[in-house]
Amino acid sequence: MEFFRPSCLRPMKTRLFRFGSALVSLAVLSGCQSGVAPSKTATGAGTGAMIGAAGGAVVGSNSSMGAGTGLVGGAAAGALIGGIVGMVQDAKDRREQDRLAQERAFQQDKAKRLQEEAKAKAALEEELAIAEGFRISDLELNEAKRKLDSAADRLKRLQGERNAALAKKKELDDAQAKTLSTEAEIARLEEELARLKGETVPGAPLPPGEPATGVTPPASGRTGP
Repeated sequence: MEFFRPSCLRPMKTRLFRFGSALVSLAVLSGCQSGVAPSKTATGAGTGAMIGAAGGAVVGSNSSMGAGTGLVGGAAAGALIGGIVGMVQDAKDRREQDRLAQERAFQQDKAKRLQEEAKAKAALEEELAIAEGFRISDLELNEAKRKLDSAADRLKRLQGERNAALAKKKELDDAQAKTLSTEAEIARLEEELARLKGETVPGAPLPPGEPATGVTPPASGRTGP
């Protein structure tokens, strides 16, 4: 039985290494062009290549393949799997972007349509107003103006009457308040002056046995004037 010779692996190693390197290079270059963020396909391939290379190196070092072969094989497998996952995510993102673009286009079209409808409605109302204006005679217009002037005069007269009534009520309230204040001041001054003159203040109580000043007692036997 002929054993598997390691020399047979060299061409396969070379092809796998080149394939893995190409995938990793693609992932790196995709993110470096013009500062644009790499697609999820390239990112997934690069990440998968790095993880697969690390895992493949560990597995290869513990087997007959060797660390180099395991590294290249793991990088290639990881890049393939990661690229597939990223490709699926890119497809989902593109579908979402397409949906958003369609939604924006729908909203823009709806806004444009509503604007055109509003403009058409305004134009129709203007045309109806013009047509109605042609049917209005000068007599009808003058009569409407006369009614407006009459109503304005009546409103002005009623407002004047209302303001006059309010002014009268305010003047009456002010006069009554001032009258009460004046009478109170008069009473205070009369009491003060009478006290200073030694006179009896009308309405004030007299001391016992003291006759009222300036008051003549009624004659005896007379009951009235």
